[in-house]
Amino acid sequence: MTLILTRSDILAMLGHEETVAAVEQAHIDLARGAAVLPTPPVMRLPGGADGAFLAMAAASAPAGLATVKLLADLPGNRERGLPVQRSAILAVSAADGRCAALLDGAAVTRFRTAAASAVATRALMRADARVLGLVGTGPLALAHARALRTVWPYERVVLWGRTPERARELAGVIARELGVPAEAVSGPREATVAADVLCTLTPSREPVVRGAWFRPGLHVNAVGAPPRPDHREIDTEGMRRSVVVVDAYGTAVTKSGEVVIALAEGALGEDDVRRELGDVLTGACAGRTSDTDITLFDSVGLGLQDLAAARLLIDRAGERGLGTRIDLAG
Repeated sequence: MTLILTRSDILAMLGHEETVAAVEQAHIDLARGAAVLPTPPVMRLPGGADGAFLAMAAASAPAGLATVKLLADLPGNRERGLPVQRSAILAVSAADGRCAALLDGAAVTRFRTAAASAVATRALMRADARVLGLVGTGPLALAHARALRTVWPYERVVLWGRTPERARELAGVIARELGVPAEAVSGPREATVAADVLCTLTPSREPVVRGAWFRPGLHVNAVGAPPRPDHREIDTEGMRRSVVVVDAYGTAVTKSGEVVIALAEGALGEDDVRRELGDVLTGACAGRTSDTDITLFDSVGLGLQDLAAARLLIDRAGERGLGTRIDLAG
């Protein structure tokens, strides 16, 4: 039988703390050679349409699964009042190929993306970091505030978004829910210079954060730009000034605008972007080496992170009797 998990099923079961632990282990498994992560192909329809479809595959021996998330990135949906990105995840048993589950991808993507930033933050931030900065006020912003709170007791939040009313509303939600003072500021520069850890969470094509604003000791999670080589939130100077850690090298050099453009402009060499998060977690390479380093986690998003969350959800659904089960071969 195949398990079907809707978005409401997933939101009823998935929590940030356990997702952080699962995503961290997935990156460790990748670094140790226990998981497989091919670079996702990009498919575009003929005729010049701006839409793209990514098949984000992964397989993990410890998790006993192989998965693929089909991500549709359709900018034209914005004018239709629809989500720009939609996705679904197919999971099969690594032992016998049985179709184990089909999951809605939206909530999984939000949780695992925030979890990856939390893992990177714990590994790369200064020990005395106190202030969280958020650039962007969409669903990923609140998810990041929640996920980072499970690994770091930050004392204050500063945030900026293009819509001041939305920024003030998010500040209020964070203050009420997490019990942390939160303030909407007037621009991305103000959020950057106030932060010890900065998360950029906008679907930007052009940089919204400048490296000239980075203070010594800052840690940045560059998260929001879609997986397209011409989209970026951080300018080339920001990449040049940073110790860059990527989620996966093959994905970063083909799908991350921050990395692709900085390489093309000669600000970084390939050796500068080979440092993967799993290698830092296992001690195979260094991340932060001093309190004055500027560290930057370039988060494109991996199918292996989706797999880690899928494993959690399949197990939890079995324990709680949740979800719908159908016989695809019937």
